[in-house]
Amino acid sequence: HPTESGFTTDVLALYDWAKARSGNSTILFWGHSLGTGIATNTARKLQEERGVQVDAVVLESPYTNIREAAAHIPITTIYRQFPGFGYFILDSLALGDMYFASDENVKVLACPLLILHAEDDAVLPPHLGRKLFETARSAYKDKTKVKFITFPEKLGLGHDYISFNPELPVLVK
Repeated sequence: HPTESGFTTDVLALYDWAKARSGNSTILFWGHSLGTGIATNTARKLQEERGVQVDAVVLESPYTNIREAAAHIPITTIYRQFPGFGYFILDSLALGDMYFASDENVKVLACPLLILHAEDDAVLPPHLGRKLFETARSAYKDKTKVKFITFPEKLGLGHDYISFNPELPVLVK
């Protein structure tokens, strides 16, 4: 079954494969939703265990950590009112070694970090992306390496369609 450690190991293997074939090309990690936790885990692991800094990390519709994300996703709305929600639902993720602690990971990263969030994201509220940005910005020595871009509600990008924005390539550059 999938595990946080397994996801990170898989992305490390993919990174090694791409790096071996890319020459001097830029390699960045781009994570969306759950993948944002995997992207920050892998970037941190590369930096701490190999002394390698990924060229950049882009986080699309991110969260701070999986516990906080689970507390805010719509599917848990009905369960939040019941006693024991924190223990039975949120703490069970930790019991399964599922943390995806992007908030802790960004504190040690030094590579350029771009956070993208739509104001009308109904799955992961934009305040989680902003909170992650604030955490990173306060930890980074070079504050210019951390950027946060929000997309107005009128664009209708929600949780899944930031990549459809025609201005995205220019914004990422």
